[in-house]
Amino acid sequence: MHHQANEEDVSRATLIWRAIKLPIYSVALVPLTVGSAAAYLQTGMFSARRYFVLLISSVLIITWLNLSNDVYDFDTGADKNKTESVVNLVGSRTGTLVAAYLLLVLGFVGLTWASVEAGNLRAIMLLTCAVICGYIYQCPPFRLSYQGLGEPLCFAAFGPFATTAFYLLLGSTRENLCLSITATVLSASLLVGLTTSLILFCSHFHQVEGDRNVGKMSPLVRLGTERGSVVVKWAVMTLYSLLFAIGLSRALPLSCIFLCAMTSPIGKLVVSYVEENHKDKGKIFMAKYYCVRLHALFGAALVAGLITARILVTKHIPKLVFQ
Repeated sequence: MHHQANEEDVSRATLIWRAIKLPIYSVALVPLTVGSAAAYLQTGMFSARRYFVLLISSVLIITWLNLSNDVYDFDTGADKNKTESVVNLVGSRTGTLVAAYLLLVLGFVGLTWASVEAGNLRAIMLLTCAVICGYIYQCPPFRLSYQGLGEPLCFAAFGPFATTAFYLLLGSTRENLCLSITATVLSASLLVGLTTSLILFCSHFHQVEGDRNVGKMSPLVRLGTERGSVVVKWAVMTLYSLLFAIGLSRALPLSCIFLCAMTSPIGKLVVSYVEENHKDKGKIFMAKYYCVRLHALFGAALVAGLITARILVTKHIPKLVFQ
């Protein structure tokens, strides 16, 4: 009741800011920028025009995800008391849904244009798989998020599918159609997928009761917030353990390992914040934003490491995986 009263006191401007979810758009920026940096390491190429077309297209598709998710959660009652829901704010379910799918079409047109310009069919296939993951995550008749499968779908969509696709698009030209998929980009995509999935996982902490009431069996509904906080701790430990394992295998340049390791304090902050506040619905709302910080900083460190490796002309040679 105390949490509900607090929500009623939140200003409309704050609700609109929450509905826009601007920090969450890092999930559009990070896979694209990491993929482009991996392509730069491999080829020395960077197309600013193609990068910004892909960025705008990605933002449009993430907006579709957010808007359609609000619509379908409104339908099931999951967002009944969610004051920052776009449907509740604008008062039009139909208008929100139409806007969502218009943005999806525009975004996918941009992705298709970039794929045609690059002459890379593999990339558009991977991006199509990423969009399909988003669709079956939340849209009827699938709604796999209600079965607790949101995090694996998120990992696949933003990690191996999107990051690898952007690598192919930013590193390909009509003269160079056979860009190899390397262990470097696959390793980077796994790390991006992990940090993205952590954002989604932590976004459910303050919604456990509402999700349970409408039958949305998210991992946190199944586990409870206390065990969920342990999962967050293990996820962050896995992220940095995987980072060092990849470093030992030399799949990523040492500059990436060093710079990403420097983000560990924010990883520790995520863990401690969730451990201390997982029972407080008012405070735990901010957990996903701490995860966004980790996602953005870890992604920036990956990018900086990949670019540094290219500039310094190190002897790091990405291992060929697929051609």
